Amino acid sequence: MNNTTVSGWFETAREPLFEIFAPTRNPAALNLILARTEIDFIAQLHYGADVLIRTAIEKIGNSSFVVVHEAFQKDILAARGKAVQVCFDHQTQKSMPLSDSYRQQLEAHLIQQDNTAR
Repeated sequence: MNNTTVSGWFETAREPLFEIFAPTRNPAALNLILARTEIDFIAQLHYGADVLIRTAIEKIGNSSFVVVHEAFQKDILAARGKAVQVCFDHQTQKSMPLSDSYRQQLEAHLIQQDNTAR
């Protein structure tokens, strides 16, 4: 399995979060940008076997939030990663604070202190 595949899976797993910011699924209305990603490869992934992706919010800042991902194959953690998403005003080309509505919806996906998703 090519390592770039995992990045694509993690991006696809963020789609429900994108819908918070663009409920109509119109990419032009999405006021988010990706500021950073990281992936740690822990075990091999093999073509032809199902992969389970778990996604949650690790931290919510003023204008950004950190999404965490885990990829499991045959109940083995194979990869974990993070993505920093920034609420962004495309007109001014600057970050903007997360609204109370966005923040409330993101909080529903926060990881608890013991690192388990709600």
